[in-house]
Amino acid sequence: MVLVVVLKKCDNFMMAPKIIAIDGPAAAGKGTLAKRLAEHFGMELLDTGLLYRAVGRKVLDAFVEIGDDPKFFSVIAEKIAQNLIPADLEVDGLRTDQAAQAASKISTVPEVRAALLDFQRDFAMNPPNRGKGAILDGRDIGTVVCPDADIKLFIFASTEVRAKRRYKELQYRGVEAIYARVLEDMEKRDARDIERDASPLIPAKDSFQLDTNNLDADRALAVVLDYIQNK
Repeated sequence: MVLVVVLKKCDNFMMAPKIIAIDGPAAAGKGTLAKRLAEHFGMELLDTGLLYRAVGRKVLDAFVEIGDDPKFFSVIAEKIAQNLIPADLEVDGLRTDQAAQAASKISTVPEVRAALLDFQRDFAMNPPNRGKGAILDGRDIGTVVCPDADIKLFIFASTEVRAKRRYKELQYRGVEAIYARVLEDMEKRDARDIERDASPLIPAKDSFQLDTNNLDADRALAVVLDYIQNK
């Protein structure tokens, strides 16, 4: 009942922000939240992780090994990033774990991040399809890509909770997975995101930080809508 009241109240009285920036680690729930906020406000959504997945996928398709040392693939990755087009975000295979791991390594290359920055900012300022505004979800949206966003959110949960969510997701998709391996991969990915020199994963100082350890998607949406209304 509380959720219904909150959503109805927001529909009647809340004006949609022009830009919402959502950051956080993998499987924290930011993707689901971003989609539901986009539907609620009629805004256009960009999952910026797809940009890095698309670049990583193209690098893999070029038979370039993505190792721990970016010197071996950074030049090719930069050229691919510079020529990325919206259609590249629609190809198959971007949601695979292989693409996710490639994206995590690709994102440590400063030249790649710089090449994709204009793409993201253009989307934010000029959302397609005459959207009422833009929602971008990623790792550095509130700190680097859109530091002047109307609303900045940082969504997080413990590594163990996020690994369990990812493990269940893989099982649901029929992908064979071992929880211990999923947890290990997530810890490595978190370390790369947090420790990289270029745009590390940190909450913006003026962001609303939401712990989703004990929140389902409905409750997370209700809390964020309440925050937006009050702000």
